[in-house]
This record gives sequence, C-alpha cells and structure tokens, in this order.
Amino acid sequence: MNFGTTLLLILIGIAGYFVIIYNRLVALRAGIDSSWSDIDVQLKRRFDLIPALVDTVKGYKEYEASTLEKVIQARQQGINAYTIKEKEEADNLLSGALGKLFALAEAYPDLKANTTFLKLQDELSTIEDDIQNARRYYNAITRDYNAKIESFPDLFVARKFDFGSREYFELDADEAAAAKKMPKIEL
Repeated sequence: MNFGTTLLLILIGIAGYFVIIYNRLVALRAGIDSSWSDIDVQLKRRFDLIPALVDTVKGYKEYEASTLEKVIQARQQGINAYTIKEKEEADNLLSGALGKLFALAEAYPDLKANTTFLKLQDELSTIEDDIQNARRYYNAITRDYNAKIESFPDLFVARKFDFGSREYFELDADEAAAAKKMPKIEL
C-alpha cells in the first residue's frame, strides 16, 4: 500500500466517523421531538379531562368559584402554550390549581363520595403519572443529547450542522416545593 492509498483510507475513515456522529445526533434529536410529542399528548388528555371534573364539582352548591376559575384559566393557558417554557409554566399552574381543587374536595364529603368525581380523579391521577414518566424520559434523552453536542469530537459536527442544546421540561424550584406539599390525589 502506498502513501496515497493509506491517506485516502484514513480520510474515508474520518469522514465515516463524522457521518456516524451526525446520524447519532439526528437520532437523538428525533427522540427528543418524539418524547416531547408524548408529553403534549398527555397534557392534552389532562386538558380534555378538566371540563368534566369542573362540571362535576359545579354540581355542588358549596364549591368555591375562585378555585374552579383558577383551574379553568390554568387549563386555557396550557392549551394556548406553544414553547417548552410556556408549557412548563402552564403545567405548574395547573398542577397547583388541581391540588387546591382536590383539597377543596376534602371539605365536602358528598363530593368525595361522588362516583363520577372519583372516576375523574382516578383518571387524572393516571394521566399525572403518565406525564411524569414522559417528562422523565424527555429530560433523560435531552440530557444525553445536550451532553453529546458538548462532547469531543461530536461538538465539531454539532456546531457545523447547528445542533443546538434543548431545554429541559421541569418544575421550577417554587413549584417543586409546592408539589411536594400538595395533597394526594387519591381520596
């Protein structure tokens, strides 16, 4: 083998390696987009469940209108949110408002015993678990992607082809503390 052939093989090997890096970055980016779509689906399921829950609570004379209004406003903010940051803020507001709604149910035994309310509450609890799982997966794949675009030699390919870092979908510190204090959804 002469020097020219060896150099050509080395260049082909390096080019092939960079193609592999590029394809891995594309796959991670597609995984992030797919996992974000999963979060969106779960949020929509929750938004669709809220009107039935609010209608059930409205059936009781003693409900607090301000609590229901906050739930409805938080739901609408979530529906209108487009960016990850907006959805994160709306999710935090809705979680807090729902926590207050379920705390309110504790004060009304008739509402706590309502089978429709209990069924909706159980569905919402399941959806909340699904959202948490989707959020964890999204954040994990985002972490992997962000680490990869900052790692050597992947960062050269990432910069060349504009692979930018992605945001995590998290509770902010105040909301995380509030969520820990939130009453359990299961009554």
